[in-house]
Amino acid sequence: MERTSGPILKNAERGNVRREREGRMRTAITEDPYSIIRELNDRSLFHFIETMWPEVSSDDFVSNWHIPYLCRELEQIAERVAKNKAREYDLIINVPPGTTKTITCSIMFPVWCWTKWPKLRFITASYSKDLSLETAEYARDLIRSDTFKSIYPDLMIKEDKDTKGNYKLMYRQSYPGSKYERWVPGGNRFSTSVGSTTVTGFHAHMLIIDDPLNPEQAASERELEKANRWMSQTLPSRKVNKAVTPTILIMQRLHQDDPTGHWAAKKKENVRHICLPGEIRHYDKQLRPKELREKYIDDLLDPKRLSWTVLKDLEADLGQYGYAGQIGQDPSPPGGGMFKIDNIIVTEKLPHLSHIVKKVRYWDKAATEEGKADTFTAGVLIYQLIDARWLIVDVKRGMWGTDQRERIIRNVAEADGQDVRVFVEQEPGSGGKESAQATIKNLAGFAVYADRPTGKKEFRADPYSVQINNGNFRMLRGDWNFAFLEEHRLFPYSTYKDQVDAAAGAFNQLTKKRIARRIT
Repeated sequence: MERTSGPILKNAERGNVRREREGRMRTAITEDPYSIIRELNDRSLFHFIETMWPEVSSDDFVSNWHIPYLCRELEQIAERVAKNKAREYDLIINVPPGTTKTITCSIMFPVWCWTKWPKLRFITASYSKDLSLETAEYARDLIRSDTFKSIYPDLMIKEDKDTKGNYKLMYRQSYPGSKYERWVPGGNRFSTSVGSTTVTGFHAHMLIIDDPLNPEQAASERELEKANRWMSQTLPSRKVNKAVTPTILIMQRLHQDDPTGHWAAKKKENVRHICLPGEIRHYDKQLRPKELREKYIDDLLDPKRLSWTVLKDLEADLGQYGYAGQIGQDPSPPGGGMFKIDNIIVTEKLPHLSHIVKKVRYWDKAATEEGKADTFTAGVLIYQLIDARWLIVDVKRGMWGTDQRERIIRNVAEADGQDVRVFVEQEPGSGGKESAQATIKNLAGFAVYADRPTGKKEFRADPYSVQINNGNFRMLRGDWNFAFLEEHRLFPYSTYKDQVDAAAGAFNQLTKKRIARRIT
């Protein structure tokens, strides 16, 4: 009788184990293919996003390295919460809009957590209630989808607790060694707006704040203070366990004292800051952590979504300030040299009428006291040309009392002609409204409108400055040229800003620019 050696027996045992594993895989594939998807999703938030993407977007999924990177960061935070471990840090994520941040952090992440830990509770917030509810609805619709139900038949929305702003989860609980199972209450998601008092009474295992401000709000000191106060005073009291519950803040930078800046100013050690500028050719100093520099291709965060061509268009659309904040994650206001005045081409004659698209004269009126002016009034006339360029035709400027100013504005309108639209800046308050209405009445017979701009002058001048700096402005030669250019050269630190304000107002009316626009 032959003797069987030890090694041969070990090889046979390994073969048996391999065949058994392969058998289980074949059974899973043929009888329960969703179990494999569930296992892969369980291991990776990124895989979950890839799997569920068609349920939340009609566009094809476009991956980029920053998405799995952020997924891993979120996974680590969730794991600690699920194990009830003290949080290591709160998380700030600064990333440009249009890079799948909301789908990743605010839609997919909470649902993925429920597939693993169905008892978790979330509070989510955005700058507006409508935006917050829309994000919550996407997550709710994902749970209701046929794909999700097929992979996770043991999870569902509680029927009597099913609103966009506050819905609750149910999960099927089974007992080891028994066929008995039952549906039991799970976690929930409460959605609100930043600054709202409706959050009182709710507590969460994780707090997710996605875009606490929009650019218009960031231009208001009152809105900034409101958001920061809510983030620092109201939100922390909504934690289930103050030692465990993390706050996750996702936003693009909009102001030096926005919630990211407000947190940074406190210099708290238990805050992890991930800052991903759209490009690092000009904003490398904003990048955090620095080792991510090697991930950038041609200095771009996401060459597919945010190529250099796209970024150039965004700079023209957003202006220097908006581009620096939303794309570069550097919300510092433009300093001296905001206007490259050498790029303005001086011309000797007006273009042919066939080359002119529109004409606008914009008046920035001086404040007056008892009919006497203490600052300049300026009226700037700009033509929009058919070659996507602009021509500064004329500037009228002076310190005039009320009656003299209104006579001059009327005379200028008559000289400009009926084809010039006239805009008058309306200052805040009842006095500003009355002054604008007086000018409109004075210009009866002309196309004249009041304009109520918001935000700082630097914001309003931003889109205008981009076009000057890119060489798209010409200027008709005149004796007003020097003072006009000097004010631009020193802006925003110039003593007077009336000519820049009027020129920016005319440009924004010609192009219908919305100041400090938000892109998604």
